[in-house]
Amino acid sequence: MSAYHNIVILTGAGLSAESGLGTFRGPGGLWENFRIEDVATPEAFARDPVRVHEFYNLRRSWHKQALPNAAHLALARLEREHGGNVLAVTQNIDALHEAAGTKNLIHMHGELERALCAACGTSAPWKEDLSIETLCARCGEAAMRPDVVWFGEMPREMERIYEALGACDLFVSIGTSGTVYPAAGFVMEARAAGAHAVELNLEPSDGADLFLERLEGPATGIVPTYVDRLLAG
Repeated sequence: MSAYHNIVILTGAGLSAESGLGTFRGPGGLWENFRIEDVATPEAFARDPVRVHEFYNLRRSWHKQALPNAAHLALARLEREHGGNVLAVTQNIDALHEAAGTKNLIHMHGELERALCAACGTSAPWKEDLSIETLCARCGEAAMRPDVVWFGEMPREMERIYEALGACDLFVSIGTSGTVYPAAGFVMEARAAGAHAVELNLEPSDGADLFLERLEGPATGIVPTYVDRLLAG
């Protein structure tokens, strides 16, 4: 039995990298080939929606080939077998947590497999390409966009996230760069609540010194090992 009752897990691109979905920062990251300003802001979509749709259509095509890896499966097992509460908060817009079996999940940056109508606000499951001609099934307007949070927009369910951070006794950050706020500040919120804070990452994040415990290595190696340790108590 784990010594912890309320666990909050933050996951980033490093968790899904070994499933074939690239990270954003660092060598080979997505932002080496695409500028944030061109594809991931409301202004970019207003200026050139065709290019933005092409970028997310490309990511959607990659996602169709991706499967959850051992780290995703380990986190689903933790949720299943842990005697207390486990909340996964992901910065990723892929659906690999769900595919692995995780139920208690917040997509703070939205979901790649959903589309949002900018005219009426309807969000709907969406696995195919989007274009400027795609019509909303509800209002009929050609105003569809990826249902993701772009830079300059407010992440989702922040009130629920902060409530969980304020009640947790273990905070685990996995595969994040520690550069993007508000997620980069979650460790301080958790520590202020008295939680033990652990970073599992390929290499130290920008905020690595804020954690009380750190393990380095590929997610498919260190995450299952850490989950085994937690469940063993």
